[in-house]
Amino acid sequence: MAVMMRSMLEVADNSGARKLQMILPLGGSTGLSAGLGDVITASVKEAAPEGQTKKGTVVKAVIGAHPQGASAPRRHLHPLRPECRGA
Repeated sequence: MAVMMRSMLEVADNSGARKLQMILPLGGSTGLSAGLGDVITASVKEAAPEGQTKKGTVVKAVIGAHPQGASAPRRHLHPLRPECRGA
């Protein structure tokens, strides 16, 4: 499963973001696509009004898998914990 630049992705966390658009995968030799477990930068396109992440924010996220029992295949993103960001 590969995710290309400008792909619209669903978010599976509690940050308040609902949909993201991939800007660019992080890493030297990743090219223009990213797969499972890759870290990407993305822009928040839809957000919940009560969430802490607002529309237009640029975030870093990890691409995760959708559960097997789901009816349609989808890509889910999981924002990085502060310990993983190196901050």
